[in-house]
Formats: sequence, structure tokens, C-alpha cells
Amino acid sequence: MKTTKTRLVGASAVLLVSFVGAWEGLRTSAYEDLVGVPTICYGETKGVTVGDTATKAECDAMLNASLKEHEAGMRKCLTPPDQIPIKTYLAMVSLSYNIGTGAFCKSTARRRLNSGDWVGACKAATWFNRAGGRKVQGLVNRRQAEYRMCMQGARE
Repeated sequence: MKTTKTRLVGASAVLLVSFVGAWEGLRTSAYEDLVGVPTICYGETKGVTVGDTATKAECDAMLNASLKEHEAGMRKCLTPPDQIPIKTYLAMVSLSYNIGTGAFCKSTARRRLNSGDWVGACKAATWFNRAGGRKVQGLVNRRQAEYRMCMQGARE
């Protein structure tokens, strides 16, 4: 199978932006998240300071760019990324966006993807449900939604 630079095109990109945007929520004024990290828009933290503001259009552009950046980072540790079923792949991009590509690339979910164990990867992704050392119900809910999407792909 030919390897591409991105799978975030067309309907896949729209689905992922909608999915991640709904879970992250839109905040156009920067705030400190649960663990004290300055955050704006749809969970953007890079270069953010409390007091920053952004328009919805700026936030949408940031989300698109950040998803592509996280996908690119994720792809570097997947072999081969284009064999992963698309909905499983999209769920993993959402996870990578939320936990960071470094954590994703060190994860059991990534190891299971690389071994072709889609179901095992989907399950392992649900383990990322803590912030600041404590279980957060919002993360539990998000991981369950990602799991459902991931399993739709795993069953294809």
C-alpha cells in the first residue's frame, strides 16, 4: 500500500475537526486548564498566555493546523500508517492531539497499532483518562467516544 503524507482530507478531515472540536470546546479567551496550562480555542496550548484572545475563524484555523501537525508526528512512529482503518486512525489522531505525540508514540496503543492489533489499540487508548494524576470524567467520556469510533474502524 502506498504511504501518503496525510489522511486528513475531505470527509475524514471534516469528521475529525467536528469530533475534536466538540470534545475540546471553543473558548476564545485564554484560560488555565485543569492542570494550570494556559489554553485557548479548541485546547490549543502552544504559545498561549492567559489574557490572549482569538476569533472563531482563528481558532478553526489553529485546530486544522494543529490536527495536521499531530497527525504528522503520529505518523512518524506508525509503520505503516496507511494500513490502519480510517476510523481507527482518526480516533488515534484525536488521542494524539489530546495527549501529545510524544506520549502517543510511547504508548501501548501505538505498539498495538504497529502490530496490527486494532482492537487492542482501541482498548489501550482508553487508558489516557487522567489529568494531574487524577481520573477526569470528561476524559473518560472522550476516550469512550474515541473507542467507539476506533472500533468502527477495527470492525471494517
